[in-house]
Amino acid sequence: MTVGAAVVLAATLTPATASATSGTVAEDPMRPYTQQTLRWGHCDEHTPAAFQCATVKVPLDYNNPDGEKLDVVVNRLKASSTQHRRGVLLFNPGGPGASGLGLPVAMEPVIPQEVKDRYDLVGFDPRGIGQSSPVSCGLTPDELNIDRPYHAETFAKDVRWARTVADKCAAAEGDKLRHITTRNTARDMDLIRTVMGEKRISYYGGSYGTYLGAVYMQMFPQRADRFVLDSAVDPTQYGRGTFQQMAQATEPAFTRWSEWTAGQDTTYHLGRTPAEVRNTFWDIVARADRKPVDTGDGPLTGDDIRAVRDIFFTERKAADWIAGLKKAAEDDKPAAPAPDPELPPENLLASLWTVMCGDTAASWPRDPEQYRRDTVRGKARYPLYGDFAYGIKPCAFWKPGSEAPTTVDNDVQALILQNEWDSQTPLTAAQSMHRSLHGSRMITVLGGEGHGVYGNGSCADAATTRYLTTGKLPGGDLTCQAPTAR
Repeated sequence: MTVGAAVVLAATLTPATASATSGTVAEDPMRPYTQQTLRWGHCDEHTPAAFQCATVKVPLDYNNPDGEKLDVVVNRLKASSTQHRRGVLLFNPGGPGASGLGLPVAMEPVIPQEVKDRYDLVGFDPRGIGQSSPVSCGLTPDELNIDRPYHAETFAKDVRWARTVADKCAAAEGDKLRHITTRNTARDMDLIRTVMGEKRISYYGGSYGTYLGAVYMQMFPQRADRFVLDSAVDPTQYGRGTFQQMAQATEPAFTRWSEWTAGQDTTYHLGRTPAEVRNTFWDIVARADRKPVDTGDGPLTGDDIRAVRDIFFTERKAADWIAGLKKAAEDDKPAAPAPDPELPPENLLASLWTVMCGDTAASWPRDPEQYRRDTVRGKARYPLYGDFAYGIKPCAFWKPGSEAPTTVDNDVQALILQNEWDSQTPLTAAQSMHRSLHGSRMITVLGGEGHGVYGNGSCADAATTRYLTTGKLPGGDLTCQAPTAR
């Protein structure tokens, strides 16, 4: 962290400072924040009554705490046992851009009672997201579409899209954008810790939330208690590399799917060998490029089919869908719609770009032609999703955030959970996180599918609960087998 930031953060620990010249006590500019009282009350009609909500005031710029303030909305389910209570377990679901208020609500039914006895379950919408002073760029439905395949004739349009999104966000939110960053969200987490009266916090973060947790551990190592990082981002590749790793991981998942599907030819009729299955898929893509395949939710081009690359991490689901597309293409009749066709809420995409680009803009090339060259190479190497992943994004035109990104490299203890076949954060990303956190242990669920491990009934659940309740990490890294049923 910068020297200036270190001074401000140190001020959260002391209520006042003495003047070196006069001996008088100067008012600590962070005092209005650290001494605020949370007013807990009813959340909304969508949240169980047992949860309470409150608003924490945080400075937009921690180097200027007397300036603009933001609201950070938090919720909590108090620990079930006063005798066994240890503290707070803070949650973040990822994104960046995802609301965090719903995660403890969604996970509460599957969290073991002994964990709920020990912790207040605390969710929060990070700054700029959801109910916490949300950013908005006024993006149109087309501008919300993140998946843009490469074609030479449409590349100039993609460049205009990336530039337009960056320009609209800058015009709508101005200087505020510079301060909606991961490091400032980590500072907000520490302020939440302070106003809740806790010396340390425990944490469960998923996806990007693992990066946020790792940044907190780097900035506040003495205040991190028991940290569970589920489905981890690669902290060395966060930013442009996050997209590229998705393309890289999709190819082995596609190969695995073709091998499994070849063994189910009597059911799916997609090919008796993995090569035949892959040829069938690419034939469907080529047909759809010539004439879109009709579905119950509209026509799909070959590019549309390739964009649903995450389906190949779940073998049976992918085989069902591709078999339906094949029949629809051959019969010229509607097929099942593509999974999850809805566009995300505007704030989710606006805050995704705000946080990720603010964190990493300095590392993105500024020359559009660099993206053209990279995309051509990416598509050749990773045919399913390479052009989507390597293409130009708004970060190419984004103004950098208020400080450099964090290098994650510490000895703080943590537990990393990872499915072998995670569609969003590949196994290699979690392994990189593990190398960056020297005090961590990692549990790999071999054959595990899906994004998110804890609470889904895998072999990692017991060790995670043991860590949260006793503080004892496994003696070494563990691998275990996922249930065979898919």
